[in-house]
Amino acid sequence: MVALQIRHVPEEIRDVLSAEAERRGESLQNYLLEVVAREASSVNNRRLVRDWMARPLASAVAVDVPELLGRHRRDRERHLAKPTVD
Repeated sequence: MVALQIRHVPEEIRDVLSAEAERRGESLQNYLLEVVAREASSVNNRRLVRDWMARPLASAVAVDVPELLGRHRRDRERHLAKPTVD
C-alpha cells in the first residue's frame, strides 16, 4: 500500500471530517480511506458510462421511460389480478 498526504487542509474542513468519522465510530484514517475508495470507484463508473455512451449503438438507442413504466404497471396489475392457487 502507498501513503497519501494532503497539505494545507483548512482546520474547519479537518474538523468536519473528524466529526463525521467520530459520529460513525471510525478513525479519521479509516473514514478518509473510505472516502477516497468511494471516489475512485465513482471515477471508474463515470468512465464506463462515458465509454458506453460513446459507442454508436448506445447513443442511438431511444428509451421512452413513461411508456416502459406504464407497460410495467399494466403487466403488474394483470399479474396481481390473477387468482392465486392454494
